[in-house]
Amino acid sequence: MSAAAAEGLPHGGHPPIVGTPLALLTIALAFATFMEVLDTSIANVAVPTIAGNLAVSASQGTWVISSYGLASAIAVPLTGWIAKRFGEVRVFIASILLFTVTSMLCGLAQSMPMLVAFRLMQGFFSGPMVPLSQTLLLSNYPPAKRGMAMAVWAMTVVVAPIFGPLLGGYITDNMSWPWIFYINVPVGLLAAWVTWNLLGHRETPTAKLPIDKVGIFLLVLGVGSLQVMLDNGNDYDWFNSSFIVTLAVVAAVALTFLIAWELTDEHPVVDLSLFKSVNFRAGVISLCLAYFAFFGSTVLLPLWLQTVLDYTPTWAGMATAPVGILALVFSPIVGKNLHRTDLRLVASFAFVVFAATSYWLSTFNLETEFSMLLWPRFLQGLGVACFFVPVNSIIVSGLPTSRLAAASGLSNFFRTLAGSFATAIVVTMWDRRAQMHEAVLSEHTVASGQATQDYIAQLGQHGISGSGAYAYMQQVMHSQAVQIATSEMFRGFGILFILLIAVLWFARPPFTAGGGGGH
Repeated sequence: MSAAAAEGLPHGGHPPIVGTPLALLTIALAFATFMEVLDTSIANVAVPTIAGNLAVSASQGTWVISSYGLASAIAVPLTGWIAKRFGEVRVFIASILLFTVTSMLCGLAQSMPMLVAFRLMQGFFSGPMVPLSQTLLLSNYPPAKRGMAMAVWAMTVVVAPIFGPLLGGYITDNMSWPWIFYINVPVGLLAAWVTWNLLGHRETPTAKLPIDKVGIFLLVLGVGSLQVMLDNGNDYDWFNSSFIVTLAVVAAVALTFLIAWELTDEHPVVDLSLFKSVNFRAGVISLCLAYFAFFGSTVLLPLWLQTVLDYTPTWAGMATAPVGILALVFSPIVGKNLHRTDLRLVASFAFVVFAATSYWLSTFNLETEFSMLLWPRFLQGLGVACFFVPVNSIIVSGLPTSRLAAASGLSNFFRTLAGSFATAIVVTMWDRRAQMHEAVLSEHTVASGQATQDYIAQLGQHGISGSGAYAYMQQVMHSQAVQIATSEMFRGFGILFILLIAVLWFARPPFTAGGGGGH
């Protein structure tokens, strides 16, 4: 290990940044991260409007979302190799500028093929932004304040997807959908300018590494097939479709060969040797499974509110958003005190909070009022603050500064993939459990039975009779079936969080990042 790394210096040999420049750098990197993560969800609520304006179906419009996720998923694990080849600062600033340009092009698109093409480019250029923002924060912060750096980074990564639908809905309703993309332009230019002025002279060492063409090909083929499968599986009825089966086989074969190739190649494009670190391994597994459950609940809650309780997208977003409040308040506090606590204890507390609030959500029913919905999501914010900061610190603990970009890129890749799996699996399981419960309820509802006749009589007293009464009863059974399925899913999330505590404790202290002390 170099002397610079041993002393906690960035691997360019520069001392940590302090004072006002550090504050400006933090803001610039946070805005860049927020902007990139925001774009993973801001277009979701605008898909029907975009599809209508560009004269395509709503299902075709979903490619606005999936194309971005597909390209980003491919680019993120490449971050470590690209940063070594061209330098972390150059790659980060180039990513911001190219992301900004393609954002402008997305807003100017006149057809769906144009928009999807620009979203693909936007997603690919966004790939290095999140992992490198984490790397640059860690490598330029004083060692004793790296916990705070992780807190700032975690806040932006967690809060941005929550505010995305709210901001996207507001812009779509009050302006026009292109402004969803135009708002990135001033933010991107400002973040790039500040970062260049502060870090332009602090570039990291580069090396002209050979291009791992086989690894890149297998990565694009495997991850691309997997992402398309996850995005379209529910629409094609999963493995009842030859298209989905083909994608699954291609993904499995390509990713299997990718792992074998990268573990033996001298200059792998994806550094899988990071998994030799017990902390990286335990941290990534905990991060992925916990993010699966957290993101799954974040997807499920607004779906339940809109399909069962007839909430509008705006009100469903408002019920989901309170999770950001305590996350914003407590993340800096947790980050400031990381060096004083066992990170496994802090993260275990987060899993207990997630489990308790998941169980709380499972107890809600069709009569639950809006004010009651806010409290579990509000308290989940405490879990967010105590989860993302410590777990990401565990992931990079003990690694030399020169490997932070690769570690951050790989862990963020698996986190992103966990989110894709959560969306696909949770929605499918929820839908199928609801169908099963509706079938069971129908089997136990006998038209000539006394309970059914009494219920029909009660509906008649309210002016609902004949076929209308039976249709109304069927709708009630459907709502109850979906409600039961929703409660089951939230209970499942709670159980997963509890089980994850054991996985987390495979990590071993000390939990220091960047090869330096200070904790």
